[in-house]
Amino acid sequence: MSRVTVYDCTLRDGMQGEGMSLSAREKVRVAHLLDELGVPLIEAGFPASNPKEAELFELLARETFATAEIAAFGMTRRRGVRADQDESLQLLAGSFAPVCTLVGKTWGLHLEKVVRVDRDENLRMIEESIAFLVGEGKRVVYDAEHFFDGYRDDPDYALRCARVAADAGAAWVTLCDTNGASLPHQVGEAAAAVVAALGSPVGIHCHNDAECGVANSLAAVQAGADLVQGTMNGYGERCGNANLVSIIANLQLKMGFECLPEVTGLTEASHFLDELLNFVPDPNRPYVGVNAFAHKGGMHVAGVNADPATFEHIDPTAVGNAREVLISELSGKGTVLQRAEATGADLDEAAASRVVERVKQLEHDGYHFEAADGSFDLLIRRETGEYQPLFRLESWRVIAEKREDGRVQTEATIKIWVDGERYVRTAEGNGPVHALDAALRAAIHENYPHLAEIRLVNYKVRILDEQRATGAVTRVLLDASDGTDTWGAIGVSENVIEASWDALVDSLEAGMLPGRVHHSRAAAARTP
Repeated sequence: MSRVTVYDCTLRDGMQGEGMSLSAREKVRVAHLLDELGVPLIEAGFPASNPKEAELFELLARETFATAEIAAFGMTRRRGVRADQDESLQLLAGSFAPVCTLVGKTWGLHLEKVVRVDRDENLRMIEESIAFLVGEGKRVVYDAEHFFDGYRDDPDYALRCARVAADAGAAWVTLCDTNGASLPHQVGEAAAAVVAALGSPVGIHCHNDAECGVANSLAAVQAGADLVQGTMNGYGERCGNANLVSIIANLQLKMGFECLPEVTGLTEASHFLDELLNFVPDPNRPYVGVNAFAHKGGMHVAGVNADPATFEHIDPTAVGNAREVLISELSGKGTVLQRAEATGADLDEAAASRVVERVKQLEHDGYHFEAADGSFDLLIRRETGEYQPLFRLESWRVIAEKREDGRVQTEATIKIWVDGERYVRTAEGNGPVHALDAALRAAIHENYPHLAEIRLVNYKVRILDEQRATGAVTRVLLDASDGTDTWGAIGVSENVIEASWDALVDSLEAGMLPGRVHHSRAAAARTP
């Protein structure tokens, strides 16, 4: 099996994307996560481009990694300055990082409009910078910026730039599709020409502006490249970088290349990075998204039950993901039975048929169980007779008051019965749902201590019949999590607070079902 070296750029190139921000210590956590995956090269950034980067390199210098080597990033020497006198190259030479990555120009347009040097001087800048760092004991990865644009403009000069870098001692010459403008056939052709011309290791670094970042990376490997750069989840500026998660999965599971010791950690790593960055994980992300192996149509579910290969391109567990069966008016008995089995409910075929009909009626009324698996789990248990409510409602009341000083005060009072005992609780909140949640938890937390582990993580309201304006039916979708699992709950009503209450109660009751009641947020938390 041929090996492809994975080079992760998340901590530098990935941070250039909109909304991307991590502290130096958070970046150290990411480095350890990548090391746990088995990533051999991690590009940390410029050693001293700003105080945060300087702090990061100080922290990384004290860390120990099982497999990963840290790469420091920089540029070729400035024009008219000797390499050994260039301050940025001196910083790289003095860095603890055993690998240094240098970026240099390839495209005539940039030589004329950006760095304003002639072509021969650019070749000297490449050669002397690499030779200096190699002489200082560094392994050098040379990033040929805008290589494919330059190759289309002047293939002879682009190849000269690559050859000079290799001759100067670069461990890899990485071909960069910096503008993300190239297509797979163009990348494959150019990469094959470089591999043939150099006879030394070649890498690939793609951006996703034409949505070909992953495909272009695979095309380069097919043409002979043996190092792939990219970012986790495709983070990066503009449309992002090539997504390493998909690249690794494709190379290792479909193309026969060895990239990591195992790829079963890809899903957890992908989601953890999103959470660390305060992003909602993209449910439609290939391989690792929650919808990547989700099936909705009854015929599809029946096919997967007969043989998963009928509608799944790989076994989801290969990347640490899981099959999801989505519930909707398209569902059949098989879908319902499979969900019941997965959640430990004892459901026979007759009851499953009743559940299907109930789902169809409720979805006609505005429910949407595809996004409310927690509410659906409760619906199944109501049909089996296993459903046990947490409490019996007597009443609830919400008062919202805006005062002369502009402050808005919201207060909720609930009256419920638990095990024959009546509870009356009042709580304030920053809105009716917050106040109701606080009052309900205050009433029942002693009876159900696991509720302390459950948090509301998302709340969405949708108007279902806009023509009725403020009198319209509203759908409330609410997501809850116990730190191990996340589930959805739903409420539908002409009164938005009633819809919110129904979703709130479902979210808590679904969190108390047998499959979740023993989860612990503290146990699920990843340690730094």
